[in-house]
Amino acid sequence: MTFHELHHGDRPLLLPNAWDVGSAIAFAAAGFPAVGTTSFGVNAASGRPDAEGASREATVALVERITALPVYISADIEDGFSDDPGEVAALVASLGVAGVNLEDSAGGRLVDPAIPAAKIAAIRRSAPDVFVNARVDSYWFHEEATVPAVAERAARYADAGADGIFVPGAADAATIEQLAAAIPLPLNVLVVPGLSLDRLGELGVRRVSTGSLPYRVAIDAAVDVATAVRDGREPPTATSYAEAQQRLVDFARRTDR
Repeated sequence: MTFHELHHGDRPLLLPNAWDVGSAIAFAAAGFPAVGTTSFGVNAASGRPDAEGASREATVALVERITALPVYISADIEDGFSDDPGEVAALVASLGVAGVNLEDSAGGRLVDPAIPAAKIAAIRRSAPDVFVNARVDSYWFHEEATVPAVAERAARYADAGADGIFVPGAADAATIEQLAAAIPLPLNVLVVPGLSLDRLGELGVRRVSTGSLPYRVAIDAAVDVATAVRDGREPPTATSYAEAQQRLVDFARRTDR
């Protein structure tokens, strides 16, 4: 199936979000057909706060590496790292990815929808095959957080050429179902505690992203390993060194071709 077709399968596409090469390799090894990046995780790995436009260089470097994996890659490019639609489109065209995630906020606030719409239209012209997932941050930042307001923004982005709509922060079944009914494109939400992948599919969701959750869980697990040893508890089991090393060897061989 193509990356576009994965959004129209029997179940919602579950997109795990990687923050470095190792996590992307692990997700691919686990059998996921597509892997996204997480701007939070990429920023955190560099010691920078999220959503400040600082992850461009790290994101480009990461994507350049992981596109060698035999899976589709979707890049989180925040707001495109520029206000110039042409610059954003040129960046997307250079990445060689199957999809991108483009936010409609900056500095923790929603922007005029005409701004991301212009970027989406420019991407569509320069990279017509890239799946553009337009992120509506109304619920994320509690601003214009109503179904009609989100649907209106989504319609602007759909008209500009978006392929999907991402609404992070939508977290109750009734709201998600209403959004899916009101938005004419595949709806993407974050993992919602208490709502399984199948249940989200029943509500009309076509894609579920893990976002920064795997990164944050991984950090917690790393701390737990160290504290377990310190406190005399049995440390958890993990993928063996040999298996982890072999994945890296295989990846290196793939990228050296």
